[in-house]
Amino acid sequence: MNTNNQETSIEQYEFEPIKGYPMLNWKGKRPFRSTQFYPAQIKETYGDSINGWINKIFWGDNLQVMSHLLKEYRGKIKLIYIDPPFDSKADYKKKISLRGKNVLNDHNSFEEKQYTDIWSNDDYLQFMYERLILIKELLSEDGNIFVHCDEEKNYQLRCILDEIFSPSNFRNEIIWKRSTSTGLSTKKCGALHDTIYWYSKSQNYTFNMQYHEYDEKYLKRARKDENDRLYIPIPTGNPGPRPNLYYNYKGYWPHQNGYKWTYEKMEEFDKEGRLIFPDDKKGRIQYKQYLDEMQGVKLQDIWLDIPAVNPVAQERNGYPTQKPEALLERIIKMGSNAGDLIFDCFMGSGTTQAVAMKTGRRFLGTDINLGAIQTTTKRLIKASNDLEIENPDQEIEAVTLYTGFSISNVNNYDVFRNPVQAKEILIEALEIQPILNNAVYDGEKDGKMVKIMPVNRIATRADLNELITNFDYKLFEKRQQEHPNQPVEKLLLICMGHESDLAAALEQEVGYKLDVEVVDILRDKSNLEFRRDSEAEILVEDNKLIINNFYPMNLLQKLSIMKENVEDWKELVESIIIDWNYDGAVLEPTVVDIPDKNEVVTGIYNIPESSGTIRIKITDLLSESLEVSIDNG
Repeated sequence: MNTNNQETSIEQYEFEPIKGYPMLNWKGKRPFRSTQFYPAQIKETYGDSINGWINKIFWGDNLQVMSHLLKEYRGKIKLIYIDPPFDSKADYKKKISLRGKNVLNDHNSFEEKQYTDIWSNDDYLQFMYERLILIKELLSEDGNIFVHCDEEKNYQLRCILDEIFSPSNFRNEIIWKRSTSTGLSTKKCGALHDTIYWYSKSQNYTFNMQYHEYDEKYLKRARKDENDRLYIPIPTGNPGPRPNLYYNYKGYWPHQNGYKWTYEKMEEFDKEGRLIFPDDKKGRIQYKQYLDEMQGVKLQDIWLDIPAVNPVAQERNGYPTQKPEALLERIIKMGSNAGDLIFDCFMGSGTTQAVAMKTGRRFLGTDINLGAIQTTTKRLIKASNDLEIENPDQEIEAVTLYTGFSISNVNNYDVFRNPVQAKEILIEALEIQPILNNAVYDGEKDGKMVKIMPVNRIATRADLNELITNFDYKLFEKRQQEHPNQPVEKLLLICMGHESDLAAALEQEVGYKLDVEVVDILRDKSNLEFRRDSEAEILVEDNKLIINNFYPMNLLQKLSIMKENVEDWKELVESIIIDWNYDGAVLEPTVVDIPDKNEVVTGIYNIPESSGTIRIKITDLLSESLEVSIDNG
């Protein structure tokens, strides 16, 4: 019997060692040269796929999510923007208010920590180092990465980016003026800007020049021609010491401000009425540059024209560190083209994903914070609905809009209510080769036959009966005769907790020598995480789905500490979504009950005649969710 408790090996992704560039060192710096695969458990879908594509949002640690993405998207993502933790030495919190109550003070609200941005220096640098290596693996050869940071760590992040991407692929240090004022200290100047580092994967990178509007001083120079068309008279250039380089046209000096005009071109402009001749023959010709032909001022590396999201802005969703859509629109349009794949692995409130959707890009996104997943989901549902109303043909300016998206878990697997899906996840996570239509085994791995035991409880001796009954004893007898000193079968039992004598009991009951290895997921694969639900009282009555009560355990505990009186369970609910014909795996809601800030969910819903298995997802104010299925057949 094999008693080896080593972690079961699974597929490894190896990276080329980083070498040859300046390197930043810190205490405990570790090479990061490989990672393991994590499966994704799809939970919800909104909208339809377009041209075979549906956008994807993942809940999980972005290191594990990117490890998952390597299998399908390695070298395929055109643009990655990240707004990672800044090591700001702060806890970022979101104000949570009970639904349907006028919050005049703090009695009906509290702050919930969204994420902690407090690190030791070395942990932070290792954290970013590993994720930037994975980002490079995911980027296409013509791809770009934009890293948003502030003065706390920008110099160290640039050193790491140089090490991973090479100084030769540094494109810009962009300065974004995010504020017009700050709380000034008597000890230092106020900080009004953030830094955005732009690197490419190679020298062959995507770039589309962006423009911003002309300032008022420049526009005051505009004049109207005889057709009331506005133009800017381009100033005359100085012929300098070598006038033979300039063309004499009708006895005037044509201006030469960067234009290498031929005599023929001058004639063409003259026929178009674009030339302005001075009264003095010694003067120089001016050129009419029409404003409707001008794209604007070419973008430079200091961005002063995009303000931060103000507290009353329509796009404000209450998420800390939310960035303006205009900022992401500029970055995405500059570094990618319509239809390209965009990724943000520190998704936050979903600004990158919302802008990608609105500009005809495909997108991926991930965040470890449940609040971010909920905020982004609500935002994308609204953006998708708005786009479909405005553009029912799923196109804008001949660009295809990708409005459908799915939500998946990577790790944090919710498998206890669905044994079939649990088996699929475990088979994928452990790299088991599945065996179809086999009454005894679920798969094969490393020469061993695999049996997955019940996943919603610990495995007991009674759970061995199915194996014992279905073993091929004639085959066992033949193998024993051919090789008396060898086991007749090599087995791998996968379980979530088990009785200590499980392997010995199986061999004793069978009566043949077996090689049995027991893999306890909760112990041997502790890097895989599983979760359980809150509770609710739900019933079907008179063709109506009625939610009588809802008990979000973590939220109720926080409220009890505050001694807050909750009169109605609806005050605790952020949203309810319902799939009237749940397929047992993926939620495809037709009811999306997301009330406005001062409203509450309905709680009673008419059941359509065609409904079968009903799946209800209730999300509380902490963005924690309960999912319940009801058979209406």
